[in-house]
Amino acid sequence: MGAYIFRRLLLVIPTLFGVMVINFALTQFVPGGPIDQIQARLEGGGDAIEAIGGTADATIEESDGESGYVGARGLPPEFLAKLEVQFGFARIVCADGYTGEPTIKSPDCKKEAIPAMERFFIMMGNYLTFDFGESYFRSISVVDLILEKMPVSITLGLWSTVIAYLVSIPLGIRKAVQDGSKFDTWTSGFIIAAYAIPGFLFAILLMVVFAGGSFFQWFPLRGLTSEGWEDFSLFHKVTDYLWHIVLPVTAQLIASFATLTLLTKNSFLDEIKKQYVMTARAKGLPESRVLYGHVFRNAMLIVIAGFPGLFLGVFFGSSLIIEMIFSLDGLGQLAYRSAVERDYPIIFGTLFAFGLIGLIVGILSDMMYVLVDPRIDFDRRG
Repeated sequence: MGAYIFRRLLLVIPTLFGVMVINFALTQFVPGGPIDQIQARLEGGGDAIEAIGGTADATIEESDGESGYVGARGLPPEFLAKLEVQFGFARIVCADGYTGEPTIKSPDCKKEAIPAMERFFIMMGNYLTFDFGESYFRSISVVDLILEKMPVSITLGLWSTVIAYLVSIPLGIRKAVQDGSKFDTWTSGFIIAAYAIPGFLFAILLMVVFAGGSFFQWFPLRGLTSEGWEDFSLFHKVTDYLWHIVLPVTAQLIASFATLTLLTKNSFLDEIKKQYVMTARAKGLPESRVLYGHVFRNAMLIVIAGFPGLFLGVFFGSSLIIEMIFSLDGLGQLAYRSAVERDYPIIFGTLFAFGLIGLIVGILSDMMYVLVDPRIDFDRRG
């Protein structure tokens, strides 16, 4: 097992590097970079200077002393050049012997574009030390921004996973034991129908029925907490939080039952038909001991081995549509806005971090197989 893990760890480096190369190369051909986004906003009359953290003034002085909006007359070249330097697309090169602070307007200094390949290796060098930089538009580090959005993702992922496991595994076991019965038939129809319902459509239905639409107003419409939540008592905080998450978690959870339930059922059916189960029953062992003492461990191999992947989904399994419908500001909306705004530090920083975590989790999943069933030997297979 040690040799297998070592080989997998060695493969993490070229795999992650290849993922970053492909995505970085694709962005070079996508029109409308971050500079273009800012220029379009300013020339369109929007106030985007606050969004980029006060990089430059949005107004310039007219000849008669009155201030006017920059976008009405086009952006000054110095402003755009300053943005290119700030965002790492260019650098300032000064003549030998210059001792002052290098700026675009400094004598004997000029702006020089940084080639795409050089920018890529600079970025990867920073990522090796887990320096993901700052967002172009939010003046906050990528790590802090992810941590800020994480509570929403943890809420949706954690509760959805816990409830799905608590319901699907017992339900799958009972369906396997009563295979072909009326209970098995109508529960299969129910979970398949639930799986077929789009999550966003079910979320809208929940809002209309239970969140002040045409019927009841039992649950809040948006957010994870009520206004003034910080001043609530501990019990009030917990109940208010649970009250807010009922609808979004239910909407995200509805399609999760089908896969896990049917996987559990089929795993149990495969084990129940094996010879060792017939032998245990022939010896007169109670059915509960046969199921939970012999069948359960073997049948749960696939489900338990997939736990690391599910654990990863707990933290990063946000749904953009669910977040938008219930006005939740999580990783789903962060990824969407970053792609639209071409906020490259967030796009590539999260891609690198989540890609690395995903590859490590894949190795942990293989280790779980061995822990659950020692008969599996990856070294011998290799």
